[in-house]
Amino acid sequence: MARRPTRPTRNSSAARPTAAPRASQDASPCLCGLSASYGECCGRFHATTAAAPTAERLMRSRYSAFAVGNEPYLLRSWHPATRPTRVDLDPAMRWAGLEILATTEGSAFHTTGTVTFRARYTRRGEEGALHERSRFERHEGAWVYVDGTFVE
Repeated sequence: MARRPTRPTRNSSAARPTAAPRASQDASPCLCGLSASYGECCGRFHATTAAAPTAERLMRSRYSAFAVGNEPYLLRSWHPATRPTRVDLDPAMRWAGLEILATTEGSAFHTTGTVTFRARYTRRGEEGALHERSRFERHEGAWVYVDGTFVE
């Protein structure tokens, strides 16, 4: 498998450039892979005009947030017990596609869920993929990311 992307660190002190998040009215296709526009899909979650109804939709919205450089959303959608103080987004990383491989629980009727996914990327001309099983929980009524493990 190709080299993995740099994982977000909890307390990196290095300065980093941040990309401005896309506007929630954006009519371009959503980066998460669903057929809706960004504004109708993940953009509304990023803009906090709606909450992700399932663990899978939260996973998709977090992928889109990484792709557009939306650090505030990534931190908001992270469980407080495991949330880092900041997310060091790699400006060289270009996310190229998301594939949901499996989900367990994570619906409106559950309090926990997992999503196994493969996210393709290009970093400095080198293609790779991040294959992870992420855990999600409801916290104060909203789905949040808890943690993830790499899948080989």
